[in-house]
Amino acid sequence: MNHLLEKDLKNLENLLQKVKEQGLSYLENISERPTQLNHQLPKEIPFIENGQGSEEAFKIFKERLEPLMVASSGPRYWGFVTGGTTPASIMGDWLTSIYDQNTQALNGAGDISGQIEMETIEMLLDFFELPKDYLGGFVSGATMSNFTCLAVARQWIGKQLGKDFAKDGITEKINILSAVPHSSSVKSLSMLGIGSNNITKIKIQNGNRECVDINDLEEKIQQLNGNPFILISSAGTVNTVDYDDFEAISKLREKYNFWWHIDGAFGAFAICSDHQKHYLKGWDNADSITIDNHKWMNVPYENATFFIKEKHKLEQVETFQNSSAPYLGDLMEKFSYLNFLPENSRRLKALPVWFSLMAYGKDGFKEIVESNINLSQYFGQLLKNDDDFELLAPVRLNTVCFTLKNQDSEQVLQFLDQLNKTQKVFLTPTFYDGKQAVRSALVNWRTEKSDVDLVFSLMKDLLKN
Repeated sequence: MNHLLEKDLKNLENLLQKVKEQGLSYLENISERPTQLNHQLPKEIPFIENGQGSEEAFKIFKERLEPLMVASSGPRYWGFVTGGTTPASIMGDWLTSIYDQNTQALNGAGDISGQIEMETIEMLLDFFELPKDYLGGFVSGATMSNFTCLAVARQWIGKQLGKDFAKDGITEKINILSAVPHSSSVKSLSMLGIGSNNITKIKIQNGNRECVDINDLEEKIQQLNGNPFILISSAGTVNTVDYDDFEAISKLREKYNFWWHIDGAFGAFAICSDHQKHYLKGWDNADSITIDNHKWMNVPYENATFFIKEKHKLEQVETFQNSSAPYLGDLMEKFSYLNFLPENSRRLKALPVWFSLMAYGKDGFKEIVESNINLSQYFGQLLKNDDDFELLAPVRLNTVCFTLKNQDSEQVLQFLDQLNKTQKVFLTPTFYDGKQAVRSALVNWRTEKSDVDLVFSLMKDLLKN
């Protein structure tokens, strides 16, 4: 054994204690930690041909890297819909690293982590009030979840045309319909060879909405003359958290042949709110659904789930089947995630979610979700009642989209830059309704009313100066 490894092994308890203490220091002071830093790493790269051991590496980390870490998991990091990390999720994530399972099969040789993942999927189906006719799995984020779902949709389209796209490649045009697809879905179309420009845009409803105009959707469907297509719909758009009408789309399914995909990365968590869950009525008829756990479930990055109707399991296996593992007989009898999703090498991503669900239950997440919604509405009301700001869209869930009154785009961006440079909050720019805007998204379990008040006060002070 390498002498440094041997030394580390003997000193493992002390090393882990140092990491624990460093982690606690970060978490205990997270509210005061900067949300943005403009510093860069020193240019010299500390490559060391002869290692110095983990204790020295940790010392270098603390001196060189740790001061540059921002509070991205803190209560005022409101950009990108970034969740935090609950205590239970940290426990699950640490144990995932310690046990280091390669999650694949449910039975046979190897570990049982595939069973843990399947159990967690069952728990999530209950959590989201979805039927048991979905197969699910864990991937790294919404991009890979959208990719996985749309890859199976691609194979389904081929089957409708008498083709096997997984084996022979795409030989026919694949029609994609959507109104306001997230960039990760567009990126997935590019990676899948379907083409990021191959989207027929559907009109959105009038009245400050971002959801599909159902009449225009049906007109576009009729123009396809019976050809199958993929519909990408939204359970929570980025700027205004708008939802497509899933009940109306369900009725269209009775008349037309298409694959229905829902991107519910964070909007799916409306199911936890008694007042907002109506947005999801009818979503259980979708062929596939994307959900991002490292957003509102507040588990560490990278963690997302996909749900695909079990009736599509043949297309799913045809898409992802490992070349050295041909299936014979019942696809579920020898189930392995090796043949149902993109990655061959997989961490036990289910464990932080399992811990979170076991620790807090749906009631716990209902409290987190409703708190974030109430705080977002409070923030929106502060902006709406102030002469310096313009609230650009109704606050439906957890995102607040606003701009400065009587200011041009450059002034809005300068204001946002100055606000972020206070290092007390982090917000992101966007463009909505023809205006340069600012967007906040509250999904962190630590965020409180005092955080909203602090940010609003900072904003007012910046405009005075």
